[in-house]
Amino acid sequence: MNLFRARPNPISLALQGGGAHGAFTWGVLDALLEDGRFPITAVSATSAGAMNAVALAHGLCAGGRDGARAALEKFWLAVAASVSLDGLLVGPAESPGFAPATRLFMHWASLLSPLQLNPLGLNPLRDLLASQIDFERLRRPDAPRLFIAATHANSGRLRLFDNADLGVEAVLASACLPSLQHAVMIDGEPWWDGGYSANPALFPLVREGAPDLLIVMLSPLVYAAVPTGADEIRARALEFTFNAAFLREATLLSESCAAARRSVWPFGRFERRLVHLRTHLIDAEEALSGLTPESRLIAHRPFLEKLRDLGRDRAQRWLATSAAQVGRRSSTDLAQLFAAPGTGRTRPAPAA
Repeated sequence: MNLFRARPNPISLALQGGGAHGAFTWGVLDALLEDGRFPITAVSATSAGAMNAVALAHGLCAGGRDGARAALEKFWLAVAASVSLDGLLVGPAESPGFAPATRLFMHWASLLSPLQLNPLGLNPLRDLLASQIDFERLRRPDAPRLFIAATHANSGRLRLFDNADLGVEAVLASACLPSLQHAVMIDGEPWWDGGYSANPALFPLVREGAPDLLIVMLSPLVYAAVPTGADEIRARALEFTFNAAFLREATLLSESCAAARRSVWPFGRFERRLVHLRTHLIDAEEALSGLTPESRLIAHRPFLEKLRDLGRDRAQRWLATSAAQVGRRSSTDLAQLFAAPGTGRTRPAPAA
């Protein structure tokens, strides 16, 4: 018996949304679970990140790390099976795009509201979540802490559904794109995708999560070129809309941590958490930068499995280069990471 075996370092996770690109996060989680060094105690997530979060938590409750890996795989393969894209795609199976006729249909469909396109409000994710996720189990006190973001459609305000409030409708609300789906009604109030207000929320993890916070980012930190076409400009503007709240919160968190560490006075509980917070990042910039915005809608099994493999590879590289810093110090500096160009701060080089 090794009495000096290192104790595991728990981590909290912040998972961005991104439609089908969430399969990259599936791969990241699969590699982290396979490695097994870092118990996951809390997750804040939005949209596709919320789907990953509830599948992860359900699996951890049902069968530990192996159960979580199985639950994530089952969920994503069921997503692929629930959508038939035969004849609608072109290009290789691992990096497909929509056929010209499909793009034309989507353009005309964008002129109609979800009430006109889908008057019955059918959503295959509802049945999928209800059949695969034991929400009653997730509401128990010993489940991993969950914070699922949604945006109030009539005010733009953020709501975080925690374990006590969690159910199928809360997760659907977090992933509700108003141009494609009906607003999700919960207790008589309409909710849209959480990305408009938090993608994902970070401060709940400071208050209630582990001292080590790992952010899994799907959106690029910097784009290579300025968009020129009308569709490109619209897509870029939508990207900024979904990332704005997260960037503000990440910057505020960095400034709050720095202020708490400079203080010479006794701290309250929250201030002590800020002092000891350690931040880490796994990003998808290298893996996903060449994909088009429309690829977020392509729930095609070979494509999802390719994204999973890219996520596993990226997480394994992070484990090899940065995991030793968990429990000791931050492996990424949020202030530098999200600094605006021209501020004098040096953006760190991409991870190896």
